[in-house]
Amino acid sequence: MVIQPTATVRLFGVLHALMTERGRPTTIDVSLGDGDLTARDIAIALDLPLELIEGVFVNHTVFDLGHVICPGDRVAFVPHGTPGPHRIALGLYAAGRASCPK
Repeated sequence: MVIQPTATVRLFGVLHALMTERGRPTTIDVSLGDGDLTARDIAIALDLPLELIEGVFVNHTVFDLGHVICPGDRVAFVPHGTPGPHRIALGLYAAGRASCPK
């Protein structure tokens, strides 16, 4: 039996509410398969609206949606709406600007 590498994904705020409304879990073990998946790829696979995501925490560090997710990573999608000074201190402001759909 081959065990696929996974990452654990958690959702917060409006993303948490959206998944709850859909009757889906808000903490998910996502199979990474054989390829390099980015946070954006995972968000799309989970049918999350990209325009709602400001940043992604991977192992307690903020990145934009282009960050490649590795086996064992702990991923948290964070929506827009984090209070002002915290957005800058946590790096969400910069991550959000880099993640904006073009």
